[in-house]
Amino acid sequence: MNERLIKVDGIEICTDSFGEPVNPAILLIMGAQSSLIWWEEEFCQRIADAGRFVIRYDNRDVGRSTTYEPGQPGYTFEDMADDAVRVLDAYKIEQAHIVGMSMGGMLTQMIALRHPERVLTITLLSTSNFAPHLPPMEEKIMDFFSNMGVIDWNNEQSVVDFAIDRSRILVGSKHLFNEKKVGILAKKEFARSTNMASMSNHVLVTGGESYLSETAKIKVPALIIHGTEDPIIPHEHGKNLANEIPNAVLLSLEGTGHELHYDDWDLIIDFISKHTAIPN
Repeated sequence: MNERLIKVDGIEICTDSFGEPVNPAILLIMGAQSSLIWWEEEFCQRIADAGRFVIRYDNRDVGRSTTYEPGQPGYTFEDMADDAVRVLDAYKIEQAHIVGMSMGGMLTQMIALRHPERVLTITLLSTSNFAPHLPPMEEKIMDFFSNMGVIDWNNEQSVVDFAIDRSRILVGSKHLFNEKKVGILAKKEFARSTNMASMSNHVLVTGGESYLSETAKIKVPALIIHGTEDPIIPHEHGKNLANEIPNAVLLSLEGTGHELHYDDWDLIIDFISKHTAIPN
């Protein structure tokens, strides 16, 4: 890992990078309650090998970035969107391609509207603008989170078991669930996290509504990637984004859930590489 701790505006943001800084930059923003670990190293390196400079980072309250007391997030979604620009500033990057998954995709939409001069393209994976007419998450997800019991965030096995159980219900029918890989990633996340319990703050963060109601005003090229069996953010959400954002391209992953599964990497990386290529 090529980690770097950025100290700016009273906070710390932990980043990691792949590839050559002279190449076009791709900034990866992960979803809620997930550190940069879940942008797997091989995935990042394969994008870098396609001629990109790839940066992944820990959002606030996960990994090695600044954490807050559980139940008391001292920031908004607007602050989190601005954190992405802080990362670009630290790397002296004027403009970048932004790739966001789930909550990270929501932040990516906000960045494209809040800081359009810094954005070349956006790629939105398994995300939404959460328009009121769109379908809710599946009941099995709500049941899981309401019945998951108490997690001992200071106990590695307790945290790993939670990560495995959570990931298992997100997998679509097309893919086999790789419990071993999830366990390894969860152990890495536990080992490098400042305060695991703080990740729960992401469900309490507010803000962003004024931006998410204006996704039709996004002007940069947009690639929408969404699994047809996503139980958290149903496929209709991805289709809605593709309809609302002018000239957006929709890549539907048949049989895929709310996941960045290894079996989909070839297709996803190919589409991202083409989407972020310099036009002839």
